[in-house]
Amino acid sequence: MTTEQRGAQVTGAAREMAHPIIAIVGRPNVGKSTLFNRLVGRRRAIVRDVPGVTRDRLYGQVAFERWQATVIDTGGFDPSSEEPLIEGVRRQVMIALGEADLVLFVVDARAGVTALDAEIARALRRSERPVVLVANKVDAGGMESALAELYTLGFGDPAAVSAEHGRGVAEMLEVVRDRAPLDTAPPAPKGVVHLAVIGRPNVGKSSLVNAMVGTERVLVHEAPGTTRDAVDTAFEFAGRPYVLVDTAGIRRKGKVSEALEKLAVVMALRSLERCQVALLVLDASDGLTAQDTHIGGYAHEAGRAVVLVVNKWDLVPPGMVRKAEVTEELRERLPFLDYAPICFTSAIEGHGVREIFDTVDQVAAEAQRRVTTAEATTVLRQAVERRPASVRGEALTVQSAEQVSAAPPTFALKVNRPEEVHFSYERYLTRSLRLAFGFAGSPIRLSLRRATGSRPRRRARR
Repeated sequence: MTTEQRGAQVTGAAREMAHPIIAIVGRPNVGKSTLFNRLVGRRRAIVRDVPGVTRDRLYGQVAFERWQATVIDTGGFDPSSEEPLIEGVRRQVMIALGEADLVLFVVDARAGVTALDAEIARALRRSERPVVLVANKVDAGGMESALAELYTLGFGDPAAVSAEHGRGVAEMLEVVRDRAPLDTAPPAPKGVVHLAVIGRPNVGKSSLVNAMVGTERVLVHEAPGTTRDAVDTAFEFAGRPYVLVDTAGIRRKGKVSEALEKLAVVMALRSLERCQVALLVLDASDGLTAQDTHIGGYAHEAGRAVVLVVNKWDLVPPGMVRKAEVTEELRERLPFLDYAPICFTSAIEGHGVREIFDTVDQVAAEAQRRVTTAEATTVLRQAVERRPASVRGEALTVQSAEQVSAAPPTFALKVNRPEEVHFSYERYLTRSLRLAFGFAGSPIRLSLRRATGSRPRRRARR
């Protein structure tokens, strides 16, 4: 069995997906990353007009009406090359295929069917995954003959799109939505808090799991990367039910080489979809690293409540550093997680475990908190009065603020200039909501919308 097949087998066994998974595959420079950016709605992938820019897999969420999916951007696929870099990209693509529910096979409509396109098509047929053929770079009409040639690939009608300009993307998503499987994640039982333990290798995640569960549930070893599968454990603490997911260690991309370790990264990121609270485990003896910051960013982007767990506190010599100093450093270096409570633990000695559960219960409840439209509107109007903002010479006004969802708390603000509010002022409004209502441990999302009756400012003609 090949490495890629083993990775695909493990993925299938461990799957508990929240949304369908869509992999974008194709030869180099056909516009895969441009399509990925178009689908996720922001510039996540680096786009350049040269082959081979994307080497690792990127993950994002695509939403179309009420349908959602996880989309994966992969590097340019060459199934036959034996060059070390190309071989690494090939392994990445094969892993993505192993976990995908559906594949978007992207080709360049202007270039027609190349020999490499045909070879990729054969590899996709062997994968036995449903495939939607995407003819990219269709920027204008009159390309019927070029599209006709694509039928030779054997995947039926091609979806003609221009990823750069957005043409045909909505129609393509309709096809993808109809062919993708339905969400299969069972609804979480009420009252059960789902936890994800995340962090880089060797920070003591497995030891922490064992201390929390009270038994040797997960293998503990000094070598980093020991835990590769996501191990779910249902248990009770002080009579309260929890489901805990111990994820694999997340390594820096350039240092991950084995297919199964790459799969462990996938599981770690996907576990954030299934949890309510993420425990970001840090090593007190190592201090904060850049990789800790990256992992914290994943949890923040996922909108999960976060608790920072400073583990191995027993290894810090007494008097060398105080908890207040560590807290100050974390607040300074992780400003985007300034809402996350901090717990100090020694998993080996069992210290701080009860504090973790008390904190988890608090942030899980705060993430579900809801406030009325009247309360939110009053708080934000007062915030604008305290610190007025002027947008192109016009005073910013808040017509209303409604909480539209929880976990994370999300507010729809109707203002007179939604598209021109500076991000720093959005942070100020977010802090105002947090000071008024709490939401400890949870990020707060703002959705700025145009107030009823207001009109976009017309730009003066030159």
